Amino acid sequence: MTNALEDAVDEFGRHLRAERDVSPHTLRAYLGDLADLCAYAALAGLTEPAELDITVLRAWLARQHALGRSRATLARRTAAVRAFTRHLHRRGLLEDDPGLLLGTPKRLRDLPTVLTQDDAAHLLDTVDPEGPLGLRDLAVLEVLYGTGVRVSELCGLDIDDLDTGRGTVRVLGKGGRERTVPLGEPASRAVQDWLRAGRPALATESSGPALFLGARGGRLHPTSARRIVHARISEVGQIPDIGPHGLRHSAATHLLEGGADLRSVQEILGHASLQTTQIYTHVSAERLRQVHRQAHPRGTRSD
Repeated sequence: MTNALEDAVDEFGRHLRAERDVSPHTLRAYLGDLADLCAYAALAGLTEPAELDITVLRAWLARQHALGRSRATLARRTAAVRAFTRHLHRRGLLEDDPGLLLGTPKRLRDLPTVLTQDDAAHLLDTVDPEGPLGLRDLAVLEVLYGTGVRVSELCGLDIDDLDTGRGTVRVLGKGGRERTVPLGEPASRAVQDWLRAGRPALATESSGPALFLGARGGRLHPTSARRIVHARISEVGQIPDIGPHGLRHSAATHLLEGGADLRSVQEILGHASLQTTQIYTHVSAERLRQVHRQAHPRGTRSD
């Protein structure tokens, strides 16, 4: 039996790949969410896109809530179905767009774990730049912390993206958005040491223009970059075991603590919305409260 709703989801997936340039992660998540919606609709005997209405969508989301889905998952599934129904409406498969009537659950965002400035300095001063891999690992850590780039952005860098004269790096971010980020002297120095004495020892014919290489000479993969960060932090000990995204959080927090304005931090991080960047103001405020509680004679409430 033909399920036109499932066919519409497949067509929507092709649309996202070809025209929306969404990330592979977002694409997988959206298509998984919509597959769940199709399965729910099929149980109710609904197999046509035109049969989707606000009652069905709300019942499906209520079911997700009853199953204990997190606020983040509910928010993403709501976004997925709203994008889907908007697409169906534009194609004439839905007379009205029921997704417009859906509210979006507010996400309760946990404050990210960040290093103190002393911890970050201790980590970077402790890494032993011995041999090609040591030089690479130090450069990876310095760039992640010095620029606040995402791990996928770091692994996507080519040698030509560096402008050592200006001390900047060109980064290709989400949605194909390009930005130029200050590199900083320690990161610039570490990268130049890697390019001079480390990369040539690992480079092969398949290396291409990639800035950072894996042990076998191919472009460094984000999974390997995460492993590098965790391994180097475990060697230091006494500091939180954060990954590359934790270094990004730390960079943003330390920029704000140093007096950077929110708009500048937004541009450096490549956030599309200032609202995303604002979480770091909460991180900084919470750390100030912790310092106050520990250092001020009346910082701790007595029972």
